Parts: sequence; structure tokens; C-alpha cells
Amino acid sequence: MMENAKAFIAKRVAKELKDGYVVNLGIGLPTLVPNYLPEDVEVILQSENGFVGLGGAPDPDKVDMHVTDAGGTPTTIKAGGAFFDSAASFCLIRGGHVDVTILGAMQVDEKGDIANYKIPGKMVAGMGGAMDLLVGAKEVIVAMEHTNKGKHKILEKCTLPLTAKGENGTHIVDMIITEMGVMKVTDDGLVLTEYNPEFTLDQIQEATGAKLIIAEDLKEMEA
Repeated sequence: MMENAKAFIAKRVAKELKDGYVVNLGIGLPTLVPNYLPEDVEVILQSENGFVGLGGAPDPDKVDMHVTDAGGTPTTIKAGGAFFDSAASFCLIRGGHVDVTILGAMQVDEKGDIANYKIPGKMVAGMGGAMDLLVGAKEVIVAMEHTNKGKHKILEKCTLPLTAKGENGTHIVDMIITEMGVMKVTDDGLVLTEYNPEFTLDQIQEATGAKLIIAEDLKEMEA
């Protein structure tokens, strides 16, 4: 396993965000992404529990448990931010006003379908707003470690209950970013556009449960 994989992934994801984007972050690894935004890029962070304008983590002596992200982690709100009820929050999401959502996943398949809320027989946090975000955001980026204890997370077809599924040729997930590489979901399958030179292409394919298409302009992944 790559050391500091989560930070490496978050740094690479941050490069996908453009100035002025409205961005929703899933719990866990995605919450690290704002730490690595370029200085000339400012995004508006939207939290599904009811506010826009999330700031960074609060100082230990200034924690306000009334101000938390969707995962219940204490956060702050920037000047100009706003609080509102869940109905308004999901109107933003369902109305297509979120430019990018960055989510983790238990499984993603070559068609861009995603499973990220339930493992039969185990207690997990639940779906939350993931279903709405996956179909409401303009772009969906999955940020996750490539495997789980050596088991494939990127598959030909998800085996866990789906959070969202594409229909009529549409793809739910647009891009997958892991510590091994960057993959884009296309009509032909998963295209590896960038690879981490710490791994060989054979190692990346072996860690992937679906056939990877190697981009003609494949380049090294930089965080």
C-alpha cells in the first residue's frame, strides 16, 4: 500500500476544481481536497445538511458543534456563507446547481455505476444524500483507494447494492481518482489517462477488476 495515499489522492482531485465552482464533498477522504487547492482557485463548498461557504477546520478552542459538515465533523463557515434547511439544500443539488461532487465508494464499475452506502449484513452510515448528489451534480468524481485489503473496488459490474445507476447510455460517475491512477468513464469502458509511476501498468491492471483502456496520450500522475 502506498504511504500517504489519501493525501496523494486529495491533491490530485484538487486539480480538477476550477475557480468559482460549487463543490459538494462526501465524508472521509473527499474532505481533504480543499487543503490542496491552488492559491488562485476559490470554490464554494456546499454541505447537504444545509449550508454553503464551508471553511476549514476550527481551532480546538473554537469548535461549535452547531456547525458541522454532513459527516458530523466540526467545521467553520466563511464570511458570506449561509445556512438553510435541508429542503433548500436538496433543491440546490437536484436543481443542478452543484458543479462537482466528490464522493468515496465501496465499488465502481466500468459503466460508471456506483455502490457506496451498504454492505449486506454490516452496519454502515447509510445513503445520506449520495443518491441525489450522484444524479444532480454536473460532474461526479470518485476519490478512493484503489483496493480494499487487496480486493477489487473497480469492477466490470458492481456486486453491492447500487447507490445510482446510469440509464440510456448515461454514466453516473465521470472520473475515478486513486493512488494508482486517473480513470475516465467512457462508452467504451474505463480509460486510464494518468498513472502513478510508483506502479507499473501491469500492477494497476492487476489491482483492477475491469479491463483498462490505456489512453494514447497516457501521462504520469502528479499530485
